[in-house]
Amino acid sequence: MKSKDSDAPETVALLSKQQDVEANGNKQGSSGKEESHNKPFMFGLGLTTIVIGYYALCSSTMLVINKVAIYKLPCPIFVLCCQLFCSAGIVAAANHIGWLQAEVTEWAKLKKFIWVVVGFLGTIFANIKVLQNANVETFITFRSSTPLILSVCDYLFLGRMLPSARSWAALLVLLGGSVGYVMSDSDFHVDAYVWLFLWYCFFTFDTVYVKHMCDTVKMTNWSRVYYTNAIALVPLAISLPILGEHKKLELVQWTPDVVGPLVLSCVVGLCMSHSAYLLRDTVSATLFTIVGILCKIITVVINVLIWDKHATPTGIMFLLVCVLAGTFYEQSPKRSANNSSIQQQG
Repeated sequence: MKSKDSDAPETVALLSKQQDVEANGNKQGSSGKEESHNKPFMFGLGLTTIVIGYYALCSSTMLVINKVAIYKLPCPIFVLCCQLFCSAGIVAAANHIGWLQAEVTEWAKLKKFIWVVVGFLGTIFANIKVLQNANVETFITFRSSTPLILSVCDYLFLGRMLPSARSWAALLVLLGGSVGYVMSDSDFHVDAYVWLFLWYCFFTFDTVYVKHMCDTVKMTNWSRVYYTNAIALVPLAISLPILGEHKKLELVQWTPDVVGPLVLSCVVGLCMSHSAYLLRDTVSATLFTIVGILCKIITVVINVLIWDKHATPTGIMFLLVCVLAGTFYEQSPKRSANNSSIQQQG
């Protein structure tokens, strides 16, 4: 990692530019423009589109790659440890060579960042357990309803207005689609839905808190990738022998069809972590989630083509209803200072 003193001139310059950008952003905000409209101005419309495409490519393939990796190597903690170790190691090596910047940060920032790791670790672990106990469509259905919960969180914590009538209608369709899918799911597992509930809680916390951290704690995206993966690796590595996966690893035959998906999941995992932080930093929390839902449509297609544990045709129909309803969710605008004061007086 680079020393703090050597980065001082560059940091001063970056802070100066950031203050200019924030000043322009405040002027835009005073005229009633939304954050989502300011972002293309700050980052460039072309760059935003590239970031969305980058994240979409990683998100639409990561779920299936993890499913294959865990099927070939039924040790989810070990798989996750490999992904975290590779991500942190590659970023640290590239920073040492000078290919990217992952600066040393302060303890005050790291204290807040630990909660990011809690949300990240809980989300990833519950995700792996869901994939181990249920089909991909089960996970995607519940994933499609998260923007509606996040819209309320946007109102409570991130300064946005409550959902519109169109969004409440999407909520009803999502609930109906989810109930219909559960009733038609031929591969229903109670354990899977317990893990889905835990994933839902972790994901909601992670999405809202990480967006808050991206807005308030200034770090490079590579720094976020490094600290998320490096800090999360510690408790997972400790839990590996406690949960007894080391005994399973002794029986594994390390053939190419086992090593290949594992290596691929590590590479895509690094890209997924980086692209997710780029997109979180570029767009709102709700839009970030909706982009993820659209990516799941591609996942459904991939899963149906290569996997034999997909849902029934009726289940897939309800799944698509949920996904489409999620895409019709309308992002609530930012509350202005005047509206906030009126609501507080009321």
